[in-house]
Amino acid sequence: MFSLRILVCPTLFRVAGSKPILRMTLLNQRLISATTCSQAADSRNALRWDLTTDQIKSMTDSLIQRIKQVYDNIGSLDIEKVSIDNTLNALASAKLEYASSRHVLDFPQYVSPCKEVRSASTEADKRLSKFDVETSMREDIFKRVLALQEQQLDNLMPEAKRFLDRQITLGKRNGLHLSKDIQEEVERISKLISELSIDFNQNLNEDNTYLVFSERELGGLADSYLNSLEKTVDGRFKVTLAYPHYFPLMKRCHLAETRRKTEIAFHSRCKEVNTAILERLIKLRAKVANLLGFNNHANYVLEMNMAKNATNVACFLDEFYEKLKPVGEKERKYILALKKRDCLMRGQTFDGLINAWDLPYYMNQVEQVKFAVDKDKLIQYFPLKVVTAGLLSIYQDLLGLTFSQIKHTHVWHESVSLYSVMDTATGEEIGQFYLDLHPREGKYGHAACFGLQPGCLGLDGKRRLPVAAMVANFTKPTKGWPSLLQHHEVETYFHEFGHVMHELCSKTTYSEFSGTLVETDFVEVPSQMLENWVWEKEPLRRMSRHYKDDSPIPDNLLNKLIASRVANTGLMNLRQIVLSKVDQSLHTQAHSDAAGVFAKHCQDILGVPATQGTNMTASFSHLAGGYDGQYYGYLWSEVYSMDIFFSRFKKEGIMNPKVGKEYRQAILEAGGSVDGMEMLKSFLGREPCQDAFFQCKGLIKSGEIQNGT
Repeated sequence: MFSLRILVCPTLFRVAGSKPILRMTLLNQRLISATTCSQAADSRNALRWDLTTDQIKSMTDSLIQRIKQVYDNIGSLDIEKVSIDNTLNALASAKLEYASSRHVLDFPQYVSPCKEVRSASTEADKRLSKFDVETSMREDIFKRVLALQEQQLDNLMPEAKRFLDRQITLGKRNGLHLSKDIQEEVERISKLISELSIDFNQNLNEDNTYLVFSERELGGLADSYLNSLEKTVDGRFKVTLAYPHYFPLMKRCHLAETRRKTEIAFHSRCKEVNTAILERLIKLRAKVANLLGFNNHANYVLEMNMAKNATNVACFLDEFYEKLKPVGEKERKYILALKKRDCLMRGQTFDGLINAWDLPYYMNQVEQVKFAVDKDKLIQYFPLKVVTAGLLSIYQDLLGLTFSQIKHTHVWHESVSLYSVMDTATGEEIGQFYLDLHPREGKYGHAACFGLQPGCLGLDGKRRLPVAAMVANFTKPTKGWPSLLQHHEVETYFHEFGHVMHELCSKTTYSEFSGTLVETDFVEVPSQMLENWVWEKEPLRRMSRHYKDDSPIPDNLLNKLIASRVANTGLMNLRQIVLSKVDQSLHTQAHSDAAGVFAKHCQDILGVPATQGTNMTASFSHLAGGYDGQYYGYLWSEVYSMDIFFSRFKKEGIMNPKVGKEYRQAILEAGGSVDGMEMLKSFLGREPCQDAFFQCKGLIKSGEIQNGT
């Protein structure tokens, strides 16, 4: 799954058109001819979304054969005759062709409306992932790269040297310097890990569980929510477990029993099959790590990250826990008081507990009671079309880009749109992106950016056109209602689109370093940094208008929304520590009871018992999607992202194009061709620090929460 690099919204509690507005005219003024863009797309975006199941299979065969032939040619070279051209450059060219061709085959499993195509794409992904393992275990290639490194290569450019060194590092991490029997065992297990990971996520994508409730059982939910639901023949409502249904219900439904049933169903998705897969993955990963000389899987994966090892991660999480613990305790007491009040009002017995189905509901109540944020009113100011226009205009101004929607182009579903991205200063097209924003059966269930075509210079000096897709699950428009976003969904939109910009703005020579192919605990930095714009007045005004009359958000509502940023700071971040510690616990042991580990950390850190009979980890897709042993990276990255925002943008202007240009050059364009820490020091002009993170969370050094009311 690393080849796809799924990037998911980190916070699990976040989770029809409107009238034209004046802000849209600003965006339209900067759009270039759609016909011109379409012509450019035809020549530089070679991705096809009309492949049949047979074509997917035959193209997968062909791609594997072509790349294998290149590897065979390199592997057959006389050791004494290896050179930059016939070894390093040949390897780089093969990797570029592979990366440019693969995703038209393995991406449809996440988005195709046709189940047969999704199945064919999943099988292609399994075959390609197996091939990935085989190519990574080519000892003949490794020996030739080693021989090349031993030559005097004084004229090698820094990125080329980084590419060469990386091939050797990866070879050793695959055991190519070890005995043949160890290599064979590593290869066998790695193929099995890859296949099981794909199965884990396919199970979640194909899950179509839904619950049925009466209107009374959905008390507290807005008309816009009820209107988005299908009805049964007897007039009751179908509630799926997709994000646009699940999270609003858990936050707004007054009836605890409805929330309880929904929470149980949500955290029981694929419970039996995926629990078995996950626990098997944990054993297999531990075995590979041991074969390669590491005492656990976490230490193995962290060697390539900024954190370096599990001890550093544990210290980082423990330090944050100590600072956040007293804040979380205060918030828990407040929530218990709210629940006790509700129980007394309804004549119910107060059990003195915060259950899993209580937490999102009462956290939402905190925002309403302490910060007076009217969610029913607020959502009316964030129609999807208005948010999209505002988001695009902000990113354009900030990064010096011009976006243009490409009309009459082939996409995988009628609701998908394609855009071209131009550098405003030069007029050069630098990339394209797809927006696929609404849920449908069989579609990927979270929010993510998928890199589809790498953007890099290549060895011929010609820049390839990067292409990415943002996939989300925002509420569909219905008759009489546009798609209206909760503010947390607007934040998710900004987060994932930050990944899209990372993919499209990078200017590397090698596909190996293109876009988001950076350290896993740095990859969220750019996207998390850009979440800050949805908490500032000027950007919020640009991305909001009432869906009926285009009126702006009233100042009092806007001020309350911004003040509410510090609501539930302790519990929100303690939840992230829970998930990070669960991940670390699972991957620092040889085997584990995943449900038990999650339950223990929930109780110990949050003071919230996991619901009996459920297993959240069976649907924790990060554990099978490339974040195994690395989920801490969301908190780790946020420390740096807040330092960037508060130290540069907040000081010099959040829409300052000069700072935006420097950010684009220092962070986005570099891709993975430079270490994350070096990028940070370059942009900040100093070593990064944690102060801005705690400032953003509304905390002071002692762990006291600032008064946000």
